[in-house]
Amino acid sequence: MKTENFSINVDAVSGFCGVGEKWAKNAIENNKTPVLSCEGPCIRGEIARVAANMVAKKDSSCRRACHGELFFVPHSSIATWIKESETIIMIDGCFLKCHGRVLANLVSDRNILHIDASAIHKAYPDIFLYDDVPEADRRKLAEKVADKTISMLISRSSSP
Repeated sequence: MKTENFSINVDAVSGFCGVGEKWAKNAIENNKTPVLSCEGPCIRGEIARVAANMVAKKDSSCRRACHGELFFVPHSSIATWIKESETIIMIDGCFLKCHGRVLANLVSDRNILHIDASAIHKAYPDIFLYDDVPEADRRKLAEKVADKTISMLISRSSSP
């Protein structure tokens, strides 16, 4: 089954996250690559989330970014940082690429390094909840996704 394009209405918001503002302004000032991830409760989303955290820790050119502020607080510094970044890393948990599909409507697709974590780790296709998989196994798979992501980022940045 295919879902046709659709839109949703989001209630207005006043203000922004103060600590997020500082985080994003520092990232802009230091030219950091934003790293976004799926945040779903399933094993695939959890592996993507942990992998994104690992990428930001392992690669000093990267920093975690908040998809919530990007999607729902368009006047925030986090949204500005992501939208103006030359490269954005988006690690989705599976082939549905939920967050990446939204992201692709907010920024140029050519700026997105879009990762399908499940295509890299190929594990647990029949398990939903992340806590049905031992933490050590989740971390090992996330590390595999993180390392592949960093490798792809390096290849992308060295391409003409």
